[in-house]
Amino acid sequence: MEANRPHQTGVTTAGDASGTEEEAKKTAAAAQAVNRLPEVRLVVLGWRWPGKSLTGNTIIGREEFRLERAAEFCVKRQTEVQGRQVIVVDTPGWFSAQDTPPSYKQELVRGASLSTPGPHAFLLVIPVGMFTEVDRARIEEHVSLFGEGVWMHTIVVFTWAEVLRTISIERYIRREGKELQWVLEKCKRRYFVINNCIFGEHPQVGRLMERVEKMVAEEGGYYNPEEVEKEKKKSLDENQNTAGVGRDLGARPKQNSGLGLSKAMEVDPLSSE
Repeated sequence: MEANRPHQTGVTTAGDASGTEEEAKKTAAAAQAVNRLPEVRLVVLGWRWPGKSLTGNTIIGREEFRLERAAEFCVKRQTEVQGRQVIVVDTPGWFSAQDTPPSYKQELVRGASLSTPGPHAFLLVIPVGMFTEVDRARIEEHVSLFGEGVWMHTIVVFTWAEVLRTISIERYIRREGKELQWVLEKCKRRYFVINNCIFGEHPQVGRLMERVEKMVAEEGGYYNPEEVEKEKKKSLDENQNTAGVGRDLGARPKQNSGLGLSKAMEVDPLSSE
C-alpha cells in the first residue's frame, strides 16, 4: 500500500504558497520597521528649472517653495510623512550654460548645515531628456562642493518621466549613454522616479522615504558638514605646508659650491723620479 501512495516531496499547495508570500511580506515589513527613521532630513539639489523646487513641494505635500522665480537662498520646510518628521531644504539652482556666481555656491553649501546635525540624503534632481557632457560636468562641479563623501548620501531623482510614455526609465538610462551612467555610478545607481503632477498625500512620497532609509542603513548615518569642513581645512593646511617646504628648498643656496668647483679643478703635480 505504501508503494502506491503518491510521493508528496516538493509539491507546493496553494495554501503553502500563500503562507510563504505572507511570510515574505512580514519579513519585508519587519526590515522596513528596523530601518525606519523618526526624522528624515533632505537637501534638494539641481540646476534651474528641472522641477527641483516642485519636487520639494511634492514631498512636503503643499506649495512651500516658490516656483515663479529662481531662488537665491536656501529655504527650509518641514512636514510629516507616515509618522516621520521630514525636513526638506531647497537650494539655489545652478546655471546650465553659464558660471554659477560664488555667492550661489556658498549658499548651496550652506544648505547642508540647515538640517542639523546633517542631511540623511541629497536628492539630485535630473529632468528626463537629453543628458549631455555639459550637464554631467555641471553636476560634478556643484556636487563636489560638498566633498567626495557626499555621493554616499545621494539619490538621483528623475522628474518629467511622464514624457517617456511607454519607454521604461531603465531603457532611458541606457539610451543616454556614459554621461548619465557616470552620475549614477557615483551614487551606486540609487535613483527614484517622482511624478510631480500628483500633489498632496501619495504613496510615492512614502516609497521615497523608504528608499532614503534603506540608503542610510547601507551607508550608515548621515552626511556631517562639520566633518567635511575639518577634512577640507586639514587638506588645505597640508597643501600650504607642502608649498612652504617647496619654497624653502627652492630658495636654499647651494653650500660649498665654490669649494667643490676648486677641488674639481685641482691637478695632481707630476711625480719626479
